[in-house]
Amino acid sequence: MRTARLGGSNVWVSPLALGCAALGNLYHPVTDAAAHATVDAAWDAGIRAFDTAPHYGLGLSERRLGSALRGRPREAYTVSTKVGRLLVPYAEAGSGDDLANGFAVRATHRRAWDFSADGVLRSLEASLERLGLDRVDIALLHDPDDHAEQALREAYPALERLRGEGVVGAIGVGMNQSALPARFLRETDIDMVLLAGRYTLLQQEGLAELLPESAARGRSVVVGGVFNSGLLTAPRPGATYDYASAPQPVVDRALRLLAVTERHGVPLRAAALQFPFGHPAVASVLTGARSPEEVHDTVEQLRRPIPHAVWDDLRAEGLLSSDIPVPLSAAVQGAASPKELS
Repeated sequence: MRTARLGGSNVWVSPLALGCAALGNLYHPVTDAAAHATVDAAWDAGIRAFDTAPHYGLGLSERRLGSALRGRPREAYTVSTKVGRLLVPYAEAGSGDDLANGFAVRATHRRAWDFSADGVLRSLEASLERLGLDRVDIALLHDPDDHAEQALREAYPALERLRGEGVVGAIGVGMNQSALPARFLRETDIDMVLLAGRYTLLQQEGLAELLPESAARGRSVVVGGVFNSGLLTAPRPGATYDYASAPQPVVDRALRLLAVTERHGVPLRAAALQFPFGHPAVASVLTGARSPEEVHDTVEQLRRPIPHAVWDDLRAEGLLSSDIPVPLSAAVQGAASPKELS
C-alpha cells in the first residue's frame, strides 16, 4: 500500500489503518493468539498504521499491539495512541469486569479524565511502557467533549512541546463529533483529526465545516467508524448505530443504500469503506478487526472496483447530494496522491 503524509508533519500512514480497540476485548474476548494473528495479517496486507489507546481494554490493546509489532523495523510502521484518560489502579482489584465501558476485561483500573499537561506526560509514559516502545508517532487528544477548555489550554500546548522536542511526530484530536475538532483546527496547529462516524456513506456531518477547514489548512483527516457501528455492514432492524440500537428511519436509509449498491453487484461495505477517499483531506481510513479473516475482507473491499454508476445512482435517489465528492478509483490505488473529485 502507498502512504500519505499527515498534514505538514513527517508522519506517513497507509490508506488503511488498523484500529485496535478489538484487541482490547471490545464487547467480546479475543485471545492473545488471535490478536497477534490479526496484526500479522494486517502487516502482510501492507497495513502500516496502527491506532490504539489506554481506554481500549484498560491498556490491553496497547500491550497486545506492542507485542505483535515487536521485532519489526520501527521505521516501517506508524503507531498512534491517545491521551485524556489516565488508568488508575484500584487498591483492591475485585472480580468485576469492564463491560459497562464496552470491554470484556477485569476491572483492575478506573479511568480518570485528565487533560492537564502533567496528565498528558503521565499518559504517554504509561502508554510507551505498555507498548514497549521508546516513542509513538502520533498522540491524539481522546474525546475531550466535556473538557474542551482544559484540552485547549493545557493538553494541547503539552503535545505541541512534545512534537517540537521530537518525542512525537504528529499531534491531533480524536472524536465522534466534528464541531470541536474544527475548533482545534482553527485555534491550534494540530496535524490531523481522527473523525469517527461523522463522514460516512450514511452521515456526512464532517463535510459542513471540519473537512473544508482541514483541506484549506493543509491538515489531514483519518476517518474511523465508516460502517457506523456496523449498520453499513448488515443493515437490519435492531442493528447498532452510534453505539445504540439504530432508529428505524436510519435503518431504512441504510437499506436504500444497500439496494443501490447490490443493484451494481457491489457490497455495501465496499462502498462505505471507499467513500471517504473522495475528499482530498482524507489521508486514511481506520477500521477495526479481531481476526485475520476480518482483515482480509476489509482489504478485499478496499481494492474492489466500484463503478461510477453506483455514486450516480446514490445521487439520483437523494442518498448523496451532488456536492459530495466521491472516489473515482479503488481507494487503495490512489490514497497517497491528490484525489480527483467529481
